[in-house]
Amino acid sequence: MGDGSYCLVLHEHEHETAGTVPVVLVSSGGKEPMMATTEPLPAVEAARLAALTLDEDLALGPDVTTTATVPPDARATARLVARADGVVAGLDLAAAVFARRGVAEFTARVSDGDRVRAGDVLAEVTGPVVELLTAERSALNLLTHLSGIATVTARWVDAVAGTGAAVRDTRKTTPGLRLAEKYAVRCGGGVNHRMGLGDQALVKDNHVAAAGGIVPAVRTVRERFPDVFLEVECDTLEQVHQAVGQQVALVLLDNMTPDQMRQAVAVCHAAGVRTEASGGLRLPDAAAVAATGVDYISVGALTHSAPQLDIALDL
Repeated sequence: MGDGSYCLVLHEHEHETAGTVPVVLVSSGGKEPMMATTEPLPAVEAARLAALTLDEDLALGPDVTTTATVPPDARATARLVARADGVVAGLDLAAAVFARRGVAEFTARVSDGDRVRAGDVLAEVTGPVVELLTAERSALNLLTHLSGIATVTARWVDAVAGTGAAVRDTRKTTPGLRLAEKYAVRCGGGVNHRMGLGDQALVKDNHVAAAGGIVPAVRTVRERFPDVFLEVECDTLEQVHQAVGQQVALVLLDNMTPDQMRQAVAVCHAAGVRTEASGGLRLPDAAAVAATGVDYISVGALTHSAPQLDIALDL
């Protein structure tokens, strides 16, 4: 990936009631990211996270409470039930957790990306009660967390509907959960920014300070990685003009007022440069920010501050 030729290839996956889940594909040659659709989180990633969370929960030994209180031959069908309205994400992860405990009878009643109401049954899982209860918290931790991200993302997407602006995430993710959390953003109708440090270049204030300015920073990136998609963070209209003069692909408008954003968008779009609003944005301001004409609204809170969606496992 050192040459900037990263490419994420995904295929279309139709959901039962929610349609398709969007994702940004990053192509080589410094081209604009493309919209596409995605299949569920890769099975290998689901298996990794299932193992991680179960190993953590069982690091000090088996589930002593369940082992002591539940007959070893008891079987049951448990239901995963939404306790609040929201958007679902992470059903395959929950299934992977139960599967790791030998429980393969997992039947989803909704799909990732679906909007659900309190009381809706999300899935049913059948197996030994000992294994159902051993896996319960690990499965719910992942499912409630990702569904919370999808739910918050959907609120932002709803707030800017019809404006042409797309809501997207950042790299402010939980260590080890980036792929899953960014998948949850897509389930909520958002799109992904870069997946890591190597798939796109984002010149920020510290890079500008280290390089001696926006122009030398952009030039050095292009010298080292000529094919990489290049975005520049700008705090002022003067910096916007400098970035546009370097024909960058995208300008990030950091902590600007709506009026400053409108002026910056006019400069950028006249030159064929796309724009992204960022910096402490709040949901009540989403519509006003989108109305400035920005192409993207960057929201770190989608992944770093989303509350869990209340989901329970009922025997």
